[in-house]
Amino acid sequence: MRVAYYSPMPPSRSGIADYSALLLPALAERLDVAIARPGRLRRGPKADVALYHVGNDAEAHGWIVEALRRRPGVVVLHDFVLHHLVVGLTFGRGDMAGYLSAMEREAGLVGRLLGYAVLDNKIPPLWETRPEDFPMAGEVLQLATGLIVHSRHVEQRAREIGFEGPIRRIAHPAWPDPQVEPATIDGAPLYGCFGNLTDGKRIPQLLRAFEQVRGRHPGARLLLVGAASARLRSLDLPEGVVREDYVDEPRLWSLMAACDAIVSLRWPTMGETSGTAIRALGLGKPLVVSDVGWFSELPDEAALKVPVDEFEEKTLTAALEALTDERTRTAMGAAALGLAEHEHRLDRVAEAYAAAVEELAGGQAVEEQVLREVARAAAEVGIRRDDAAVLAARLREVGLGDH
Repeated sequence: MRVAYYSPMPPSRSGIADYSALLLPALAERLDVAIARPGRLRRGPKADVALYHVGNDAEAHGWIVEALRRRPGVVVLHDFVLHHLVVGLTFGRGDMAGYLSAMEREAGLVGRLLGYAVLDNKIPPLWETRPEDFPMAGEVLQLATGLIVHSRHVEQRAREIGFEGPIRRIAHPAWPDPQVEPATIDGAPLYGCFGNLTDGKRIPQLLRAFEQVRGRHPGARLLLVGAASARLRSLDLPEGVVREDYVDEPRLWSLMAACDAIVSLRWPTMGETSGTAIRALGLGKPLVVSDVGWFSELPDEAALKVPVDEFEEKTLTAALEALTDERTRTAMGAAALGLAEHEHRLDRVAEAYAAAVEELAGGQAVEEQVLREVARAAAEVGIRRDDAAVLAARLREVGLGDH
């Protein structure tokens, strides 16, 4: 089966570009894969089925949604909340009416009125304050002939808004151990937080919790790595925090390898799976995560989970405190590595992808074969409206009468 593969690819800084760079070589051993490129969308690669990786970033995924509109296919839904993607495809391109229509499809007249309020600067942009309340995944789901998701959370949410097509849940693949030399950074223990440091990563809560732990463990350090939002760049960092901006892949692995534990918090969740958390599992690092979405589905043996409630900061402090114990870190690290080597193993994920694509593409492949046969039959009879009976007879002859 030939698959047209639509995804951001390196050097894009998208986490999904890293994901596809990992998955593609293993997938290409099992399927005939043609990589689609931006700017070549009028026809796209010739293939039996199209596989579209969709995430919540218009710069990385806008061209993929445009291709999906031209040719429905199997969608890998990396985020359930696609509000930022829709904003980028409408408001971000000066299409105010498109944004209002999307809000109306999402939430009826109330949604449209809220959209007007945003455009008139009466309320803050919803994509900054409440994107999770207006996920805007409807159009992508309507165009999807099947879904591949990474969590029960996204599968359930897709069903809740009416997606009736087939869904296959496949684990996010783990990177093989890169065998890198850990960076030389002191810390006893050394906690790490990696990725784009957005407001949803709970950085202020993490800093306050770390400050409490460092008061009892003066050798503790916290490594914050990644591009940060303007608001987070203005925060005063407590003593013991080491800050690095965006780093390349080798440096990222080296810094993560140096850490004793990895913190990966989220709220609100967009339904994402964390590439940072998956890397941590592959390195055998214990995790501290928010108890939401995909993160809630991680086994307790490998991840300490922090509910997002009025006790969040105290619970987070207790989790960091628990990981000052080396025996706890060792046991959790072994569980993390076992999870990566089993459920998230690359060849296992690639096999699941190949099986899912072949299965999910069945309906689409049959439909396209029907269309080819109809076109051929129509050409043979010089089809006109009153030739319907002739065409029906021809379709029965080729075994497509039911269609």
